[in-house]
Amino acid sequence: MPNVEDRLPQNVSGRFYVDSTCIDCDLCRGNAPDFFRRDDEIGYSIVFRQPVTEAEIQLCLEALEGCPTESIGQSIQ
Repeated sequence: MPNVEDRLPQNVSGRFYVDSTCIDCDLCRGNAPDFFRRDDEIGYSIVFRQPVTEAEIQLCLEALEGCPTESIGQSIQ
């Protein structure tokens, strides 16, 4: 389960985030490349742009649901 207290500071602020349990498997970047990318300095995926439309939110939710380490979270806003 993702931990908002363990949210990587490299994530942009907003609803979706990646925490430090990420194993850099590339699944989120493959499912939603407009929102997730690899931060080469830390070696993890991060959220670099938050979704706005319902279709974009759905892509991020699919990435969240498919994450093998449950490293993608969403905060209640």
